[in-house]
Amino acid sequence: MRIIGGTLKGRKFYPPADKWPTRPTTDYAKEGLYNILQNRIDFEETRMLDLFGGTGNQSFEAISRGCQDVTYVDKHRPAVRFAKQTAAEFDIADSIKVITMDVKRFIKINHDPWDYIFAGPPYPLPWLDQIPNLVFENKLVAEYGLFVLEHNPKHNFEEHPNFKSIRSYGQTKFSFFKNILEETTD
Repeated sequence: MRIIGGTLKGRKFYPPADKWPTRPTTDYAKEGLYNILQNRIDFEETRMLDLFGGTGNQSFEAISRGCQDVTYVDKHRPAVRFAKQTAAEFDIADSIKVITMDVKRFIKINHDPWDYIFAGPPYPLPWLDQIPNLVFENKLVAEYGLFVLEHNPKHNFEEHPNFKSIRSYGQTKFSFFKNILEETTD
């Protein structure tokens, strides 16, 4: 895995994830996503929440692009240890708060709004289709904030009231959601 852009561009990290219940976003899909985000987000002014943080791939990319307030959430302890270790190695530990917790529980007990939320759940997660509702019902997306959910073609969120668009990178889909308070188109 590698950092695509920003101050850490080109840095590589090698998670020992062969037996982890994680599915890291490919560099190809991540590059496509961040090409879109670069035009929508001022990373230096953004609070980011990384749900199902796994290897830390999304968190590290956002920090590399200037985000100084990232919250990473995952319950898999080896992934959490790896994310903490990599953040220390990259000298970015001050920019990331790493939380070991089940994501559903975290969503239900935290009601701070974030400017940008990324969720990259395991595709076979039984409650994957509930994630957008949980995120918006618990008011996790700030006014004018953006929520991106990574999923496979088996899921479709186009009927969700906060859905705005979808981008596809092979079998990887990114559904984009915004608060319905915002009237602008994307």
